[in-house]
Amino acid sequence: MSEAMSRKAGPGRPADMPERHREAWAAFFFLSPGLVVLSLFVFGPLVFIFVVAFFDWNLFRPEQHFLGVANFVELTGDELFFTALRNTTVYVLGVVPAQTLLALLLALAVNQNIPARGFFRAAFYIPAITSSVVTSIIFLWIYSKPGLLNYVLSQFGIVGPDWIGSPKYALGAIMALNVWSTSGYFMVAFLAGLQSIPASLYEAARIDGASPWARFRHITVPGLKPTLFFVVTLGIIGSFQVFDQIYMMSAGGPVNATTTLSYFIYNSAFRYFRFGYAAAAAVVLFAVILLVTRMQRKIVRPEAP
Repeated sequence: MSEAMSRKAGPGRPADMPERHREAWAAFFFLSPGLVVLSLFVFGPLVFIFVVAFFDWNLFRPEQHFLGVANFVELTGDELFFTALRNTTVYVLGVVPAQTLLALLLALAVNQNIPARGFFRAAFYIPAITSSVVTSIIFLWIYSKPGLLNYVLSQFGIVGPDWIGSPKYALGAIMALNVWSTSGYFMVAFLAGLQSIPASLYEAARIDGASPWARFRHITVPGLKPTLFFVVTLGIIGSFQVFDQIYMMSAGGPVNATTTLSYFIYNSAFRYFRFGYAAAAAVVLFAVILLVTRMQRKIVRPEAP
């Protein structure tokens, strides 16, 4: 018996090691299709971009020339790149707070015991699952000079501008569209966060005489910290990568007023066929997103109290 036990659980060989191996291989078997897809379409291209950024890469040439850091040096003197960076920064600073606040207000509203609550939840969420191309075309008509928005303004004696054709209003108009189309998605996240807060905390606060504002400040906000971190992080990443609406509605114009980093990368690669230069800009965008996300983690600590 002792010999069997020593074989089963000898030095450095736990008794459950064979079972662990079987579980590990089973897990790897089920995860392998997802890992293959991620490697082919995410991890592989990500590594490849870092390589291409150091080359004068052109698909129409048989040989690619190594440039070192020349693409990054050229970016530092590219006025259009800094215009795109400025537009993207303005977009992020405008969209992320607005969509976060609107999503929170919507979640607070539909979390109440109101009539037709299910209908309002679905109605607010519909823009999030509608194709961005479809919403862009609809809003392009709304924003046009003879469009719906200017028609409504004309009923109050206001002459509206060409919202997309004017450098003064184009970026703000696209920002408003994105706030409208993304708030419903983040509303669902906030709604889940609100429903995870124990109702006993609110009941105890009411018994103690806490006002609605005090309950919101000391119970709701701390309880939503993990959700807030999730919403703000995804909002920042999505805003830095905005492309669909820019491509469909303004093509970066007028006079580059809506050119963002993603659109700048697209033009560099598929209009001017400078894939190495576009890859260098993509690496910079990756670094900016990583840096901002790390800073945001320091500001909005995701740990729930």
